[in-house]
Amino acid sequence: MAIKYVPYFPTTVSGQAVLDNFVRTQRILRYRESDKVTERIFRGMPLYEVTETERVGEDASDNMIIHGECVSACAYLKEKGIKVDLVYIDPPFASGADYAKKVYIRRNPLVAKAMQQVEQELEDDELKAFEEKMYGDIWDKEKYLNWMYENLMAIRSVMSENASIYVHLDYHIGHYVKILLDEIFGEDKFLNEVIWKRTGAHNDAVKYGVVHDTIFWYSKNSEYIFNSKYVELTDIHKSTRFRNVEKETGRKFYPGPITAPGSGPARIFRGKLLSPPQGRHWSYSQENIDVLEAQNRIYYSSTGIPYLKEYEDEYVAKGRRVQSIWDDILPSKTGKELVDYATQKPESLLERVISASSNEGMVVADFFGGSGVTAAVANKLNRTFIHTDVNINSIQTARDRLKANGASFSIKKVQDGVTLYRNPVQTKDAITRIIPGLRIDPTIGSMWIGGITDSTYGSSPVYLPDLMDSSSRVLDIVTLNRIINDAMPQLSPNVKRVIIYYIDIVDRQELDDFIKDNNDTVIEIELRDLKELLDNAILQDDVEYTVSEDPSKMVDIFAVSITRFYSDRVSHKIKEFNQKAMANSKKKFVPIELSLEGLEAIEMVSLDCTTAEENAPWHGDSEIKIEKGSTVTINGRKTSDFWNGTIQADTKPLRMKIRNICGDETIIALTEQNNTK
Repeated sequence: MAIKYVPYFPTTVSGQAVLDNFVRTQRILRYRESDKVTERIFRGMPLYEVTETERVGEDASDNMIIHGECVSACAYLKEKGIKVDLVYIDPPFASGADYAKKVYIRRNPLVAKAMQQVEQELEDDELKAFEEKMYGDIWDKEKYLNWMYENLMAIRSVMSENASIYVHLDYHIGHYVKILLDEIFGEDKFLNEVIWKRTGAHNDAVKYGVVHDTIFWYSKNSEYIFNSKYVELTDIHKSTRFRNVEKETGRKFYPGPITAPGSGPARIFRGKLLSPPQGRHWSYSQENIDVLEAQNRIYYSSTGIPYLKEYEDEYVAKGRRVQSIWDDILPSKTGKELVDYATQKPESLLERVISASSNEGMVVADFFGGSGVTAAVANKLNRTFIHTDVNINSIQTARDRLKANGASFSIKKVQDGVTLYRNPVQTKDAITRIIPGLRIDPTIGSMWIGGITDSTYGSSPVYLPDLMDSSSRVLDIVTLNRIINDAMPQLSPNVKRVIIYYIDIVDRQELDDFIKDNNDTVIEIELRDLKELLDNAILQDDVEYTVSEDPSKMVDIFAVSITRFYSDRVSHKIKEFNQKAMANSKKKFVPIELSLEGLEAIEMVSLDCTTAEENAPWHGDSEIKIEKGSTVTINGRKTSDFWNGTIQADTKPLRMKIRNICGDETIIALTEQNNTK
């Protein structure tokens, strides 16, 4: 249960109006259920306990990775008084896509000792890989907009006074979200619509190829950070722009305008008083115009209109000012920055955003952090970073990436009462398997996931909270009212009971009283705690290992050798993949199989030599990551070696963490020389 609710906007004096765009506009964008979010906004952001799970690096740092969804992460930041100077978010696009992570089986370290055996074991790389869902970008439009509204309100509440935000979207939903941004930040705080050309062509046979994304840039207030960015001029740009030649010097120049939008007074040019064109004003004061005249920097057209001479030699040295169409940044399809993340964006894109809209030492946040590119670039540019994501694959990818870059940071977990498998999509899949007797049935109605049948009640419709929508995790009066007054009247007359699962509640007695006072039907309403099912459903991986010390005692070297590893989750995914592949393969399919030792299912092994306390933050004092090609990265150093099933440490290891190829992590206390866990 949430500790408390943190207000989105400043606390007001009793009787004082809340001066905020949200209240002023009263939801300009009207759509189904757009008013339902209002009560949740005024209730505030749910604040949960946040624990530090790992500390990376020796230096003291305010950098952090937060495992949790956006609203609760913002509640934590606001409660701690942490302000953000720049936000970049690349949220789901409501595109209908369902993103997956490709999972690779590693090389068996115990049987493939000779180099020539590698080819025999990994004959076909694609046959040794399978996919699992990372998150679903499949949304009902109205739910998506409500979800985005709350997220944007939460983000705005933690932005500093001169902060700005970049929201990266595409054509599916961007035009709707822009209206939300206008409402939350104010139309006058809209700065730019940036068009990023992310690819050269798209193979759409029946329409124009969509080759761009859209990035909306807003400021919180009228004062904000902006450092102009420049790019090198192309030969075509030079030849078409600098066509004029100054007779006295032979220098090529471009006649640039010296007016800007808005009214202004006339100025004297060559002894004549000239008024600016209608609706514009002269960009320079009379004093500066006189200086430019003396320097021969004013060019006059055949009609007598003054322009500023922009010389090619000066312009080339500085470069061309970046405009709102970015066609010079290519997507990250190859190169060392790739981290096998479906929605990864190029570092050069974030370098432009961060360097333009923040200064060194400022705080840069990404609340849909994904591959960790925002944090990685912020760290490289000497900014403090905050990376937040609900997906454990994102947390692990960003963590490994930042550690390899030498960053210092802490990892924090929002204890929101839900033990997620890796992400909301997989958790929902798991829930539908572990609820006894549940039969999925979308025909019952949009509010119900399916039904449970027994001899006493017959078929009982089941409500599940949407794990992608953080607001629906809390069962409150608003949601209960919708179920009772909107959804239940549409049910069959034969229904005797409905089952409502919840993750969190504000006040159970209040809900029971509301049901008693408002349920005028003969249908019984049963509330069930979903956490109890989740806590009992997660199986830890089994590990067998030995711990040994250098027998010579000449040097302090401890070795942990893993002799057997079993993951129920990985085994289930492989079985599922094999069945699907064998049913659909057009050629002979060789099923994926793990050895008896099962070490091919291990992605990373980390040793904590600092503390043995069970709930203490993790210290990765020695670490081996087995890459998808089966070579190992040792303490951030990439090698061409293959893993031999052992990890070493200079001091006695106290705990061991093993991450399997699907992302599950198991922590083991190393207390004896020979152990099975």
